[in-house]
This record gives sequence, C-alpha cells and structure tokens, in this order.
Amino acid sequence: MSAAQNRLTPAPVRQDAICMCATGRACSSFAAGHAVHLIQSRLVSATPGEWVDAIAVASAADGTLTIVTLEGREIELWNGAGAAASVQRGAPVAFHPRYHALHAGGRLFNVLAV
Repeated sequence: MSAAQNRLTPAPVRQDAICMCATGRACSSFAAGHAVHLIQSRLVSATPGEWVDAIAVASAADGTLTIVTLEGREIELWNGAGAAASVQRGAPVAFHPRYHALHAGGRLFNVLAV
C-alpha cells in the first residue's frame, strides 16, 4: 500500500508579490519606481534627446521627489531605491519621461511619475 500524496493547491504555494524594497532590502522589481533594468539603462542612453533638465525642489521620507523643469513644469516622482534621499534640494537632475528614468547625483534611478 502506498502512502497518500500530499498535493498542494496553487493558492498556498503562491508567495505575496511584494518588492523587497518595501521591507528595507534591495529592490527585487523592475517596475516603474524600483530597480533599473539593463535594457532601461540602454534605452535612455540611446535616446539622449529625450532628457528633460530640471531642478530638485522637494523630497519626502516616503521616496517622493518633486522636480521642476526649466520650463516651469512641476513633476512629482517616486522611487523606492533612495532617489529622494540622495538628491539635495536645488540640485540639477535630468528626467527621461518615456523610459521613466531620473539621472541625479551621478546615478540612474527608475522612477514613477505620480
């Protein structure tokens, strides 16, 4: 006689789809506002004419960063990888709206326009 097999249904096997940055660890998602993907990095490099120059005007502890373009348009961005914490108020930044990227302080960030 064989032992009964323990068959798990898909429901208990699934894990919560939560990014590691929500728990203070490194980003595990490439969605807008999370980690920069290699392809995203290459796309922004291949489209240099689409960068928009701006100035950082405010940042919040929740990862929100407000920038103002040189034309005066205010854009609120969110990043879970620390963009708001690493950009000083008044610092020049460059925003790539098509590929949701922010270049600030010598780093490239994946951002979500909110």
